[in-house]
Amino acid sequence: MRGLMMDYQLTIPALLRRAETLFGSREIVTRLPDRRLHRTTWGEVAARVRRLAAALRQLGVEPGDRVATLCWNHAPHLETYFAAPLAGAVLHTLNLRLPPEDLAYIINHAGDRALLVDAALLPLFERIKDLIGVRAVIVVGTHGHLTDLLLDYEALLAGAGPHAAAFPEPDERDAAAMCYTTGTTGRPKGVLYSHRALVLHSLAIALPDGMDLRERDTLLPVVPMFHANAWGLPYAAAMVGAKLVLPGPHLDPESLAELYQAERVTVTAGVPTIWMGLLQLLDQQPGRFDLSSLRALIVGGAAAPQAMIEAFDERHGLHVVHAWGMTEMTPAGTIAHLAPGVEHASPAERYRARARQGRPFPFIDIRARGAGGLVPWDGETMGELEVRGPWVAAAYFDAPDADDRFTEDGWFRTGDIVAIDASGSIEIKDRAKDLIKSGGEWICSVTLENALMGHAAVAEAAVVPIPDARWGERPLAAVVLKPGQTATPEELTAFLAASFPKWWLPAAFEFLDRIPRTSAGKFKKSELRERFKDYRPPDQGA
Repeated sequence: MRGLMMDYQLTIPALLRRAETLFGSREIVTRLPDRRLHRTTWGEVAARVRRLAAALRQLGVEPGDRVATLCWNHAPHLETYFAAPLAGAVLHTLNLRLPPEDLAYIINHAGDRALLVDAALLPLFERIKDLIGVRAVIVVGTHGHLTDLLLDYEALLAGAGPHAAAFPEPDERDAAAMCYTTGTTGRPKGVLYSHRALVLHSLAIALPDGMDLRERDTLLPVVPMFHANAWGLPYAAAMVGAKLVLPGPHLDPESLAELYQAERVTVTAGVPTIWMGLLQLLDQQPGRFDLSSLRALIVGGAAAPQAMIEAFDERHGLHVVHAWGMTEMTPAGTIAHLAPGVEHASPAERYRARARQGRPFPFIDIRARGAGGLVPWDGETMGELEVRGPWVAAAYFDAPDADDRFTEDGWFRTGDIVAIDASGSIEIKDRAKDLIKSGGEWICSVTLENALMGHAAVAEAAVVPIPDARWGERPLAAVVLKPGQTATPEELTAFLAASFPKWWLPAAFEFLDRIPRTSAGKFKKSELRERFKDYRPPDQGA
């Protein structure tokens, strides 16, 4: 017997209708490139979304066509998040930090029909325009040299008329958006999200034991809107009616702190390098900024050092919430909240629990597989994390050679090496490609990195393997010191020796001005591995 419920479609237009109907006066604030603040509302955005959807159709965009964006976080980008799916098209956010040749490959592989580009990013577009087959290019922001080939965003909306045509409701299983992986292990691969996946993802991350998003919140996503749909936060903000603050291209710690204070932001989200920069600013200028409105700094994209979580709590009264996910997961996978049994544990135990990646969101199933099969949930045994769920990719877009990322029974192989404890909380030990095999035993680079970043003098640390004639591989630690601080290899070795066996300790330390980053703001360890692949360590007393 089947249930007698309405077949209500879970779609992006349904989220927009809710935002317009119930939260039409809630603000959306954008910091423009010249640092001025532009203010609009969910109601005004909804009206402009319909105009943009009509304009895209007038440009020849058909259902299923891909509409690409090369934009920072701002209101027109938000409008495109909703307008492309409303028109039946597929939003395709482009990572503006990728090399031009990668951008051109992704645009061509996706078959993008239209492209929205920030005026400030036109020099980047100029480098790829002869390599791509996009038919319509729409420029967002002031630009003095528009041509027949470059359409003005505001003029396009004005030409769509005040009463844009109604659009048929899409099927919830139709494609609504796509993102490409950063291609660290080969060519970038496309992940194609359905309306249903995006809506269910929004519901899950808004839950109290998720990211706890509410109508009364003021949400500032530092994570770029071109990176995994800004972790789904724009769609979730529309669903709950939160005020949205978009920082534009100004992502330096001081600019962010100013916005947090001025707009009384309550929830913000970004990668660890963003928060390490903010922590340094607050440490260097205590009392300058009033950030008392912030109730959650959500961190994801890479493992957050426990020392950073502790520092925000104890020195600044700010609460860091650790999450984990992947582009292939829309992207939310797990989040670290204290379980009832841990809430009254010692501070050290609570911090250790919060530094884990946490338990899965509802409807995300997890397991880990080692060489001998599925591993027990004992908090110690390591294996590669496998996941499944309604917002987990079942395949890549037009990439038949990537079938090895999926198990025979349909789970996605993440490439993350984890241990899962009895409560279902995961701790990522390393990426499979970043594990260091020394004398037949594994050394987890992420564990060493997070420990090093607990040293008072260390701002950043990345650990990579170097060749060793006896042991095969040994760890090298690339370290960036805090301004005005000093540390020697011997001091750092002694600091680690209190927590790790001798064979885990780095064979060498290299002090750098900065650690290279990927386009998503993570440490680019592939560049370090290449740089140090023939390294021979000096005698550093390790």
